[in-house]
Amino acid sequence: MVVVFVGVVLLVVAVLAAAHWYLWRRLVRDVAARGTWYRRVGTALAVLLPLTAVAAQSAGRADVPFALKRALAWPGYLWLALMLYLLLALLVGEAVRPLLRRFLERRDTGRGTDRDADRDTDRDADWDTGRNTAGAARAASASPAASASAAEGTGADGRTPDGAARTAVAVRDGSGAAAGSGAGERPAAGPTRRLFVARTVAAAAGVAAAGTVGYGTYGVLRGPKLKRVTVPLAKLPRAAHGYRIAVVSDIHLGPILGRAHTQRIVDTINRADADMVAIVGDLVDGTVAELGTAAEPLAGLRSRDGSYFVTGNHEYFGDAGEWVDRVRELGVRPLENARHELRHFDLAGVNDIAGEEEGQGPDFRRALGDRDTSRAVVLMAHQPVMIHDAVDHGVDLQLSGHTHGGQMWPGNYLASLANPTLAGLESYGDTQLYVTRGAGAWGPPVRVGAESDITVVELASAQA
Repeated sequence: MVVVFVGVVLLVVAVLAAAHWYLWRRLVRDVAARGTWYRRVGTALAVLLPLTAVAAQSAGRADVPFALKRALAWPGYLWLALMLYLLLALLVGEAVRPLLRRFLERRDTGRGTDRDADRDTDRDADWDTGRNTAGAARAASASPAASASAAEGTGADGRTPDGAARTAVAVRDGSGAAAGSGAGERPAAGPTRRLFVARTVAAAAGVAAAGTVGYGTYGVLRGPKLKRVTVPLAKLPRAAHGYRIAVVSDIHLGPILGRAHTQRIVDTINRADADMVAIVGDLVDGTVAELGTAAEPLAGLRSRDGSYFVTGNHEYFGDAGEWVDRVRELGVRPLENARHELRHFDLAGVNDIAGEEEGQGPDFRRALGDRDTSRAVVLMAHQPVMIHDAVDHGVDLQLSGHTHGGQMWPGNYLASLANPTLAGLESYGDTQLYVTRGAGAWGPPVRVGAESDITVVELASAQA
């Protein structure tokens, strides 16, 4: 087991190292000369940012000051999101790169110019010192008179060594022309096609990635939107037609999302005027000592039949029992493998699967056994994969979260492989499953293609 764990860690490190080398190559090495401030800063960031990301993840579960966790979380997790979309944008750029070069070649051919005389040289845009020196030597040998003049202190056309030096600099910089202003000199040319394409693709990738991450971060910090869905239940009595359950999951209070995030969620739920509130796990990423204050706005939740809570897998990263006690103090009723009879249907809740390691896993028999099967039952269960047990126990509707809807595209494809339903409403025999995308974010505070939500599930009676 230890060998497997070490192997996985080494594989992850290798993948991250390869990804950052590729980013450094395309965004730094290919676009800037050695010794420039851009190359120095870019190289330093290529080393520092991945270390910050690893430190943020490590500190999240370590016994370190919460202030340090917060200081590392923002740059570390945002870099992970930015890295993902930089990689995707640059991979698209690999396909665009030859097309852009071909377009430039045709354009320059039509003008009778060739700005890419060094297109067969190395891919580092001739920044290597040895090649630069060789290039300068070739330029000098091509003009013996100029070489002799430089040695004697003056050129055949009267230029001083400053002019020769500027010519050498121009050759070294890849411009292909002298930078001086004496008679007979050619005007300075622009960068080579290879360099121009590299800079264009890098700039476009940076803008696309930054824009995507910026918009995704704004969506999380703005707070979840309220959505509504109607779910018909065959056993629901006519008197319960239109009963509204506010379903919220994956709030993920932690180093990034704190008390203000909780307050936004509470305000949104209260505006919905729900009959009941269901908090379906993953409320926190931390301890009560760290986040107890951040959870306090939950005491302001308003609904006719109260608020209820079940654990998610993240509660078991710390002391789940401690959080169960805390939410109870805030007026939210925990359902730990338990059932509560409401006026028109039964509400049940089971612990998350992650609790099995602590002997606190889901117990469907305890939560659903010995009940009146003529009454409809709504089950709160954090993970959608628990739907199969719910079907076996005759549940009418299961409310879940956990998936985040994938949170960041293309993560939705991976999340859909691990969950029977990624988001929304689906039927499994006589049991229906509704999965909310969640109200917060885990890791990077970014959502792309999976907007956060709080869902008002409106129950409909077949008898109405």
